[in-house]
Amino acid sequence: MAGSWFTVRGSLPPGPSAILVACSFLLPILIWCLVSYVPPFTWHPDVKLFIAGDRADAHTVFTSGSRITASYFPEYADAIRQENNALVAATESGNPQTSRSRAQLKILRNLGYWGREQGYLSTETMRDDGKLFELWGGLAAGTIPRANLSDENIAIINYNWALLEPFGPVYQKNQLPKEQLLKLIPQGKSSTPVYLPAPHEIVVTGYRILTKKPEEGKPSMWGRLGHSLEIVFGGFLVAAILGIPFGILAGTYPFFSKLIEPVTDFTRYMPAPVFAMLLMAILGSEDAPKIAMVFLGTFFQLILVVSKTTSQLDKSLLEAAQTLGTNKGQLLGRVIIPGILPNLYNDMRILLGWAWTWLVIAELIGVKTGLTEFIDTQGDRRHFDKVFPVILLIGIVGFATDQLLAFLRPTLFPWIGERKPGIVARIIFTIPAAPILAFGWARKELKNRNIGGASHG
Repeated sequence: MAGSWFTVRGSLPPGPSAILVACSFLLPILIWCLVSYVPPFTWHPDVKLFIAGDRADAHTVFTSGSRITASYFPEYADAIRQENNALVAATESGNPQTSRSRAQLKILRNLGYWGREQGYLSTETMRDDGKLFELWGGLAAGTIPRANLSDENIAIINYNWALLEPFGPVYQKNQLPKEQLLKLIPQGKSSTPVYLPAPHEIVVTGYRILTKKPEEGKPSMWGRLGHSLEIVFGGFLVAAILGIPFGILAGTYPFFSKLIEPVTDFTRYMPAPVFAMLLMAILGSEDAPKIAMVFLGTFFQLILVVSKTTSQLDKSLLEAAQTLGTNKGQLLGRVIIPGILPNLYNDMRILLGWAWTWLVIAELIGVKTGLTEFIDTQGDRRHFDKVFPVILLIGIVGFATDQLLAFLRPTLFPWIGERKPGIVARIIFTIPAAPILAFGWARKELKNRNIGGASHG
């Protein structure tokens, strides 16, 4: 059995091969799940806030859903308590502090994230001030369950509602008390690091951003994906159309090899991003310089790879063709190009993956667009639970494209005698279906939450 698993430059039997392919994907996910869920392997150095507050003396603003280090959390919560204590003391001394409506609304909105997580609000209504006003009233009256809320925050809700109630029962815009409301004390749960959200958070958040109705003037996530595909495939297609002929010529004729390869080899060491400003100066700031960046990042590598593939064609094929009367002019079209097509096809698969690696850099040129704009914006806000689904989406699309091309190779080139895809290839090709199943679970989970919220209402 060991011999079948550890063959030297041989092929594995279907069984061991399928197991190893599955483990290749499942082992990283298993480690991720162990760290996120299973004691004693869990690693939760952060606190994920479901209620946040603005600390007056801090430059950093935390929002509900943010993660902060567990060591800083007590200091953060104590600072909010001290501010509240000062407000209460001022009120008791007959000198209550006043506040603008905007600041008062920020305090009301601190329950929005909690309300959505509990199913009382939806993603659309969690910023609806009227719904939030009703939520505060229901919590103060006890008609809405106060799940996960501390006694301290329940007392603050009751205190604030005593000030808010005269302006109800229905919220009217800018009709709020002048006396400053108390801030809710931050609450949260032990969490994985901000840069490594738990798997279920990735799935649920991924479903939300993929199905969320875009804001006015903003593209949907699927629109962003389509735009990114245009950049990648546009740049790669131009590189292939221009680079393949140069590569074939360089791999066939020493004249073109000496003319093309030295300058290509020199140019490929120049980082393509250094040409960003030049590309914008020539092509503007829209999509053209982005496509050109993918082109530059792929073109020179493509020439050398194709040249190498062409030069490795079996010379006996050329000799046999010449023996049969093929002249030098016919060798290129009738022998060399047909002879390298299967390997050239593989080269294009690999180089298409290379083109994908340039996507993020390309979409940052000029006006940020596509998936990269979303990744960059959410990364700046440290919303990595929104960044990971998009990164995975890029990987899934690229991987599925590659596996589709591999799946089609035996059909396109039947003369090479390569067996058609077996169970291993079919498993690999169907792996991208796993996220679809996960998003289906997320949809059901969110639907159940919304139904629960409606029943509470």
